[in-house]
Amino acid sequence: MGLFSTAQPDLKRWRLIENMSDLANAMDLSEEVPVLLFKHSTRCSISSMALSTFNRDWQLSEEQCPIYFIDLLKYREVSNEVARLTGVTHQSPQAILLKGRTVVYSASHDAIDAESVENLVV
Repeated sequence: MGLFSTAQPDLKRWRLIENMSDLANAMDLSEEVPVLLFKHSTRCSISSMALSTFNRDWQLSEEQCPIYFIDLLKYREVSNEVARLTGVTHQSPQAILLKGRTVVYSASHDAIDAESVENLVV
């Protein structure tokens, strides 16, 4: 993916949230391990750049911290529910780290930093 590419991202490591049930499962899992939610707009170059940078820098395993991907254009109602459940105002792109259903990190745009998230997990 180039700097301003809006091509489909590489999601091999990601769990997709496509409905309210997927979101509920992620919230439930946050009771056991930290969980990261990443809201992404597939039409936004800034979002693509933030996701690409995050993917490049992310070092933790699935067991340490599952990472969830929300496509905002396809699943806007899920994104709205994330905002309602967490109290974090919607942004795009946006990363939200949950521990026990509680937000311990949120950032958007170029402030999203994989290392900052990792430091809160380990």
